[in-house]
Amino acid sequence: MAVNGSGDQWNETALLVIGMQKDFVDTTMCKRALPAGEAIVPIVTEAVDVARQRGIFIVVREHDPSGRDVELYRRHRYSSGQGQVVKGSEGAKLAEGLIIKESDYKLVKTRFSAFFATQLDSVLRTSGIKNLVIVGKHLYPPIEMDTAFDAVSLNYDKVSVILDATAAPEPEVHEQNIRDMKKIGVVTPTFEEWRR
Repeated sequence: MAVNGSGDQWNETALLVIGMQKDFVDTTMCKRALPAGEAIVPIVTEAVDVARQRGIFIVVREHDPSGRDVELYRRHRYSSGQGQVVKGSEGAKLAEGLIIKESDYKLVKTRFSAFFATQLDSVLRTSGIKNLVIVGKHLYPPIEMDTAFDAVSLNYDKVSVILDATAAPEPEVHEQNIRDMKKIGVVTPTFEEWRR
């Protein structure tokens, strides 16, 4: 989910909300969902509320039930009925509190990076977006990191990842991912720092 912010400082900024479907964050629905992902839902929801002023782009990961659009290494899960975020399933819906509004733009992604084989870069560029803020839950490999690295490679002016609105399977994995992103110039504020 990518949200344009409001006010002068945000008119060239989009908020990307990644990996916040029920299959990834609702531990009552999916045994592979992460408790850490479930824990950040309120902060991610608040970040969307803060940013959702000028229009929205939605980045949603969903897959064909056969798994033919997923990476080869995990395609077997879909043929055995164990695939996550299958198009049309309850698990592919956004976490409780996150909604897609009628005016939203939905962009489906099928790989770790939101930029891979999608029109996200084109949509953002034609909307005048120069800065990206990324929130959401990451698996291993880290989805936010893949998207952040691609955003840096695509020369977005400023790429930020909100520390307490992202999560990983273990705290040390999250910390290492943040360190790696900082090395390439990604800014890592807390939600309170970012919302000021």
